[in-house]
Amino acid sequence: MTISDARKHRLEGLFRAFSIVADGTYVYVCDMINNYSKWSKSAVDYFGLPDEYMEDAGKIWGEHVHPDDKASYDESINELFSGKSSSHDMQYRALGRDGNYVMCTCRGVILYNEDHVPEYFCGAIRNHGLYGHVNGLTGLRNKYGFFEDLKVAISKEQGFVVSALSLTHFSAINTVYGYEFGNLVVQKFARKLVEVIGNRGLIYRLDGVKFGIISDILSIDELKSYYERIRKMLNDGFVVDNRAVSLQTSAGALEVDHFPVSDKVVYSCLVYSVGNSKRYRQGDMEVFDNKVSGENIEKLDKLEAIRNSVANDYEGFCLYYQPVIDAETEKLKGAEALIRWRNDKFGLVFPNDFIPVLENDTIFPALGEWILIQAMTDAKRFIAKYPDFVININLSYVQLKRTDFVETVCRILAETGFPTRNLCFELTERCRFIDKEILYSTLTTFRDMGIRIALDDFGTGFASIDILKYIPFDTIKIERVFVKDITFNEKEKKLLGFFTGVAAIYGSDVCVEGVEDEVIRDIVKKYHVDSLQGYFYSKAIAFEDFNAKYIDV
Repeated sequence: MTISDARKHRLEGLFRAFSIVADGTYVYVCDMINNYSKWSKSAVDYFGLPDEYMEDAGKIWGEHVHPDDKASYDESINELFSGKSSSHDMQYRALGRDGNYVMCTCRGVILYNEDHVPEYFCGAIRNHGLYGHVNGLTGLRNKYGFFEDLKVAISKEQGFVVSALSLTHFSAINTVYGYEFGNLVVQKFARKLVEVIGNRGLIYRLDGVKFGIISDILSIDELKSYYERIRKMLNDGFVVDNRAVSLQTSAGALEVDHFPVSDKVVYSCLVYSVGNSKRYRQGDMEVFDNKVSGENIEKLDKLEAIRNSVANDYEGFCLYYQPVIDAETEKLKGAEALIRWRNDKFGLVFPNDFIPVLENDTIFPALGEWILIQAMTDAKRFIAKYPDFVININLSYVQLKRTDFVETVCRILAETGFPTRNLCFELTERCRFIDKEILYSTLTTFRDMGIRIALDDFGTGFASIDILKYIPFDTIKIERVFVKDITFNEKEKKLLGFFTGVAAIYGSDVCVEGVEDEVIRDIVKKYHVDSLQGYFYSKAIAFEDFNAKYIDV
C-alpha cells in the first residue's frame, strides 16, 4: 500500500512527539487509514521486526506475541480497528530476537480526525525484561512496579479498581513437593491470571504468593466476576507438571474514585480486605466499603487524613483512659489506654475505624511506639498518687511480629523511666494468628521483665481457651457481650462461672468489662472476679478529665 508524502510526514511528526514523552519505552504510531506504522528502531532491533516502517504492523507484531496471550491481544486489536475501543492497555509476552519471551506492557490511544473517524493509533511498549520492577519468576511487574503504576493511576484522578489476591495454605505445596515445584505453580497461576484478565487490567506479583490487579476498565462487580472465574478454574482442576494441585485463594478489592488519596492507604485497605476474605469469608472477595454507613463521608478520605497525621508529629492523636476498678474494694486499680483521633472535619474517631486498616501500613510501627511512649508518660503521673496503679496498653499483632519489638519496648521503658511492674500489655484477637512459638517467646520475655500480660475479649474470636494452654496470662478479660444481659439471662451467669473457673485453673486473674449498672456489678461480684470495667464507673475519658476525676482530688 502506498502512503502519501503528506501523511508520512504527519506520521513522522506524531512519532517524534510521542518519543519525547515516552522515556524508556518503544514508541509506535499507526496511520489507521493506510494501516501503515512507524516503530522505534530499538524495538526493531530487539524483537527482529522487518523495519521501522511496516504495513499491517499489528499482524506482524502479533506473530511475536506468546501463543497463550495471543487471543487477548487479537481481541484488543480487533476492538480498536472495528471502532469498539479507543484505547489499548494490556500485558503479554513477546518473543525477542534471541528466542526468549519477555513480559511487555503495551498502552495506546486512538486519535480521531475532525469527523471523529479513527485516524492514528499511537502508543508505547515497555519491555520489562530491560528495566527494573520486574519479578524474575513470573515476568510480571513486582511490588515496586505495582506502587509505581498505582501512583500514576491515582494522579490521573479518573477512577479505577484495584485488587489483591493471595494463594492460601501454599506452604503445604512447598512442604510436600518442594520449592522448585512451588515455583512452577506460581508461574502457571500467574499466566492464568493474565489470560483471564486479558486486556482488561494489569497484573502484578506482589509479596510471596500475593498478586495485584489495576484496571480502569472493569467495575467492582466485573472484577468479582473474573475472580469467580479464577476460583472455578482452580476448583475444576489445576495441573502442573502432570500433578493435580489444590489451590485456594482469598481476595480484596477497592474502587478508587475519591481523590486525593495515597498509594499506601489504598494498599493498606487491600491487605486488610484480603485478610478478612481469608479469615471470615472462606475466600470470597472482600470489597472494602469506602462509604461510612449513613454518612456521606469517604473512608479513604478519613484514612488519608489520619495517615498524614502520623507524619505530621501525630497531630490529632490522643489517648483516652478507662478506669479499672478493684472488684473487692471498688477503688481505682489501673486504667486501659485507648487511642483516639480528632480533627475539625471528622470529629472524634474511634480506633475500630482506623487501627485494623493502618495495621497493614508501613507507618503503623511509628504510631505504635507513640502510643507506648504517651501511655507510659501519662501513667507516671497516675502512679505518683497510686503506687500500685497498672496501665493497660493494647498490642497489635503487627508489633508482636516485629523481631525488634522487645528491644523497642526496652528502649521506651528506659527513655520514660517507667517501672515494668506497673505495665500490662493486652493481646487483641488478631494477635492469636501469630506463630505460637514467636508469641510465646516474646510474651515470656516481657513477663520475665516484670510486665503483666492480659488476654482481651476472652470467649470471642478464635481459640481463646486453646491459647491459655501455651501462653501464661496474668489476667483474662471477659468481653461485655457475656454480661450485658446477665441480670435476666441464666446462660450468661453460667458462662461467667465457667470462664472464671477456667481462669482459676490457669492461675489468671479475671477482669470483667461491660459493667454498665449497679445490678450487673452486684451479680458479677458474686463470682471470682478481681477487677471491673464499664460505664457504671466511667467511660474512657481524656487525660485531663481522668486527672481531674481520680488524680487531682
